[in-house]
Amino acid sequence: MLEDIPRPGLWKRLLLAAFLIVFAAAGATAVAAFHEVDKVVKALELGPELKLGKGKLATTDPGKPQTLLILGSDRRPKNNAEGAGGARSDTIMLVRLNPDKEATAILSLPRDLKVAIPGHGTDKINAAYELGGPELTLETVKAVTGLPINHVINVHFDGFWRAVNAVGCVYADIDRRYFNDSAAYSYINVQPGYQRMCGRSALQYVRFRHEDTDIVRAARQQDFLRQAKQQITASTLFKNHERLTKIFGRNTSIDKALRSRKEVLRLLKLALFSAKQPIQEVSFRGTIGPSYVETTEAQMRDMTNQFLNVEDTPGPRAGSGRKVKRPKRRRKLPVVGGLEDATGFGKDQALQAVQAGAGETLPALYPTLRQQGSVYAGPPRVYKLRGTDGNRYGAYRMVLQTSRSGEYYGLQGITWRNPPILEGVTETRTIGRRTYELAYDGDRLRLVAWRTPKAVYWISNTLLLSLDEKQMLAIARSVRAL
Repeated sequence: MLEDIPRPGLWKRLLLAAFLIVFAAAGATAVAAFHEVDKVVKALELGPELKLGKGKLATTDPGKPQTLLILGSDRRPKNNAEGAGGARSDTIMLVRLNPDKEATAILSLPRDLKVAIPGHGTDKINAAYELGGPELTLETVKAVTGLPINHVINVHFDGFWRAVNAVGCVYADIDRRYFNDSAAYSYINVQPGYQRMCGRSALQYVRFRHEDTDIVRAARQQDFLRQAKQQITASTLFKNHERLTKIFGRNTSIDKALRSRKEVLRLLKLALFSAKQPIQEVSFRGTIGPSYVETTEAQMRDMTNQFLNVEDTPGPRAGSGRKVKRPKRRRKLPVVGGLEDATGFGKDQALQAVQAGAGETLPALYPTLRQQGSVYAGPPRVYKLRGTDGNRYGAYRMVLQTSRSGEYYGLQGITWRNPPILEGVTETRTIGRRTYELAYDGDRLRLVAWRTPKAVYWISNTLLLSLDEKQMLAIARSVRAL
């Protein structure tokens, strides 16, 4: 049974997952029985229609790619077209559904991005929502990116936590401790490490914006979405499709075209096809100033070109097909730029993990290398995790903070042999005595995992994937036992 609805104003931020999770459910329904599309249309009619003005949205032929503008806001704009009475869009995200590509592209625009708002001068991009609602936000996004937009979907905060609970929660790899109990920011207390995230804690996690940057926050939202999409199966969606569709309809405002059976069916087909594709995030290029995030026209062109022409890159990367000679037992690790020896600090972390309960069933391994300038962010967390099979597994997490605000990476150990996170592995590579399982986002290495007779271990990159492939592999290869 779902939790009680939180008091108005508590949930002020929302993640794109509330849209994709539920729309994918509708897609699964549509394929199972096309007459179900009418139920989807009826559910979408539960929310108000967005008044966007004639000719503001681009049209495409059936089966062709579509670009969606997803807005996450703390409350509906007045009349869905005029100023929003103090509300600002917390999430501004573009999604590209393209049946001819091997990945679904996502481009997040930071809420503090400095832009020219048509008719209102220079301001942060999320001010467009306050000044003119979704219509002015649409005009601003089109002017900034130069992209035609096919649909606008304004998702409201209530839908997120309900949708996460309805699909049975999400196992997420949390990079660090998130904590606040002051009045200045919303309450949160999320521990680091791989764990099951449900509605309330999941929403607190994705809406967190204290102690890091707007760009890191957008990356955290996209990372949660990627993990949710990876875990939620078609059977789960179909089982809960009626409940999810109602959640989506009641917490969403859509453009006029999406209130028709024909257009909904077209988009459902694209959404269903895209559900099989990996999500590839277009990393935002820009600089963070004291008041704004700024980007150049050339940087924006590069981002939009990548967004339109995204390609998944499964299989071997440069050098991955090279055979590696088996080293001697006491081998010297190759020198990799940007790393430093931190054997003493790593060993101390492992000793603390053993004292906290890690030991024979879960050996406390530790890395001897770390990124230059990074430090351990406190003692390791040692804990128990209940898996999808109902069993409890031992786990621990070591967290390292880089010299850049909001960026953390770490080592995870767990006795759960098949955690959902490893379903994202796209390549295996044997180096020395270990076989590594690698998970990529585009050409950036997100995860390096390996198995031992007693447990599974992995190195997680930062949310911005700032460690390069050589660094990630070198840190993983440096991991040893006490």
